Amino acid sequence: MIDSIQEFNSIIPLIIIAGVILVSVTVEMFTEKSEKTLAWISIATFLVTGIYSITTVEKTGTTMQGMLATGGIVNIFWFIFNISAAIVCLLSINYIIKYGSNFGEYYIIIQTSVLGMMLIAGSKDLIMIFLGLEIMSIAFYVLAGFNRHSKSANEASLKYFLLGAFATGFIVYGIALIYGKATTTSIDTITTDFSALSGNVLFLSGVLLFLIGFSFKIAAFPFHMWVPDVYQGSPTPVTGLFSTAGKAAGFGALIVTFSTLFDGSEGHLFTPYLAAIAVFSMLYGSIVAIMQSDIKRMLAYSSIAHAGYMIIGLAAGNNLGVAGIIFYLAVYTFMNLASFGIIAIVEGKNETNLDIDSYAGLGTRSPMIAALLGLMMFALAGIPPFGGFFGKYYVFIAAINANLTWLAIVGIISSVISVYFYLRIVVVMYFKTSELHEKPVYSYSEIFAVIISVMLVIILGLAPGSLIDLITSFL
Repeated sequence: MIDSIQEFNSIIPLIIIAGVILVSVTVEMFTEKSEKTLAWISIATFLVTGIYSITTVEKTGTTMQGMLATGGIVNIFWFIFNISAAIVCLLSINYIIKYGSNFGEYYIIIQTSVLGMMLIAGSKDLIMIFLGLEIMSIAFYVLAGFNRHSKSANEASLKYFLLGAFATGFIVYGIALIYGKATTTSIDTITTDFSALSGNVLFLSGVLLFLIGFSFKIAAFPFHMWVPDVYQGSPTPVTGLFSTAGKAAGFGALIVTFSTLFDGSEGHLFTPYLAAIAVFSMLYGSIVAIMQSDIKRMLAYSSIAHAGYMIIGLAAGNNLGVAGIIFYLAVYTFMNLASFGIIAIVEGKNETNLDIDSYAGLGTRSPMIAALLGLMMFALAGIPPFGGFFGKYYVFIAAINANLTWLAIVGIISSVISVYFYLRIVVVMYFKTSELHEKPVYSYSEIFAVIISVMLVIILGLAPGSLIDLITSFL
């Protein structure tokens, strides 16, 4: 009886989200103008679930016959998913009204995507990973095209669906090959027998296909081809969700379920693959971002570069690398959400004011908005004392400890390149004039979401040890 109660308590965050989805569907069916109600129901749900997850982080264990892990790193991921979703909902309230897409289904789909992410991060079985991945992915395909009157949104949704289905095929084939040799989908069992299994070509091929499939989900080179068009065409708050919580879920699958596979000499079989995609992702993303004139596309390519930085932690294959990735994901989530939140505020109807030149004179027209965006550009560039600096610092140190100093050097070079296109935004806002005199109009919910995100980035920069110590205590 006591075990049953403890097991129930450990999955309360999942129960809350799943229950609220059912309640939200009912509200949508029987309530007029449900979009207002569902927005605040979603925000409250995500905040409660996120806070509960982080306050019960010490209660580690497994449930559902060992198929789902709870507590520890899993709860840290659940916190990231839920708080980022709450911020996205705050940013969306006015945005979807602006585009004539103010429907209650929008918030139900976000709730569903978060449920999928939570299942991915806690999975201890390959089938559970696939289930969570599909729940999240299908919700993302719909969200990408939610501005149904926009051709670019429809294009983004279709591209995301087609390429996402292709990537899922890699994952399914990988799982099939792993099961064919291991005769189980339990990650704990596979990890225990990894030394014996690693001598089999089919098994290694399965693991490689699995990694390739998730390389698409985390937007790593050369599986990045969907990122610029999807990020540009999707509703701006949704783009923020894709680039933060979606990316965190992809890394969560690799970290929570497969990080142990990279311990020991056998795990180094995958180091060349991980190091290669890290290098190409960092350099390609940083160099191509310089040439972009659309701010959403610029952040899309920078997202590819940031995926490369985080993959360095996987290539390092040590606990500091894993801790560095999780810290990086937390900081990157709030940096990007604040940035896309400001873009959503500045953006006009029919996707106007998205060109970088349209930010000229913003420092004069709206000093607070410009200052907040400027701070996030410094943070994304990895300039101390912001959290972005420490995210890179931890993964670079992990690489050096793993005798991959050359990889850390490439990361530093990429970071130096990225300073140019991030600070370009600051230069345009403060040192270029514009004929536009219109001030960006924002609601209390939008500016509150941005300010909270900025504050979290600053706090993590001033006290990085608080989070990194919490993460390492579970590794």
